Amino acid sequence: MPDLSFQVEKAEPVSFAASPLLNFSLRITDKEPGENVDAPRTIHSIALRCQIRIEPTKRKYEPREQEHLADLFGEPSRWGQTLRSMLWAHTSLVVPPFAGSTLVELPVPCTFDFNVAATKYFYALGDGEVPLLLLFSGTIFFAGDDGALQVAQIPWEKEASFRLPVPVWKRMMDHYYPNTAWLCLRQDLFDRLNQYKSKRSLPTWEAALEELLGEPAERVRP
Repeated sequence: MPDLSFQVEKAEPVSFAASPLLNFSLRITDKEPGENVDAPRTIHSIALRCQIRIEPTKRKYEPREQEHLADLFGEPSRWGQTLRSMLWAHTSLVVPPFAGSTLVELPVPCTFDFNVAATKYFYALGDGEVPLLLLFSGTIFFAGDDGALQVAQIPWEKEASFRLPVPVWKRMMDHYYPNTAWLCLRQDLFDRLNQYKSKRSLPTWEAALEELLGEPAERVRP
């Protein structure tokens, strides 16, 4: 039976996608390649599922970052109780045939929605790395020692740690949303803001918000 190990070698933004997307270069190795060492067992396919979690306790935070993370974790004096592992994403992949080891691209969809805790966390960080834990599950289709097709489940304890550089995430978001951030509003609040913008004949949403905040509205940039 295959004994798979997983290792993330790097992560890079996907430049041309419908929405922000990171590709994690995932190395999969069969540590039990079968009885024939010269001809490792063939893995016909893997229906791979992955849960990715952020582990906030495994890095340090600058004062500015602590201030921006207060919305998630409260005051730093309480972080001993409030800093907990959080879910970032679920993703899946069909791994093509290989023998011994293979390198595949694991797609991780991302969002700039600030109602999502992971987005708030990434945005609050100035630099450094994000400690991640990838938890794997799924189904392996492989050739037995007699060549017959066999099926096995990936054990629940299979996981991999990876430290995602913060600049990689920021570069991705700057590519898809240059000089922009997304804010999701309740419908009735949006209607009030839209009415205010129309009555004031303000050219942009930024101008409406700047006026409400008591700041001079900037002209629309070309």
